[in-house]
Amino acid sequence: MSTLSADTHPKMEQMQIEFIRLMPSWKKFSIVDGLNETVKTLAVTGIKQRNPGATPEQIHRMLAELMLGAELARKVYGHAG
Repeated sequence: MSTLSADTHPKMEQMQIEFIRLMPSWKKFSIVDGLNETVKTLAVTGIKQRNPGATPEQIHRMLAELMLGAELARKVYGHAG
């Protein structure tokens, strides 16, 4: 059986997959929610580093563009930013 991750032993990967399969749905959603929040925090940190003088509103708009794409962010938030 091939593995999904080149740096994980096949037996360990199979155990991980089985563990996730047995996990209750609420726990899976909680993990994904935590990962999403981490990604958002990292994105905001990067925006602030690249734009040190940006206002909170500008940061919010730049995050929206990053997450939604420029076209959808424009539709949602208008041309401000």
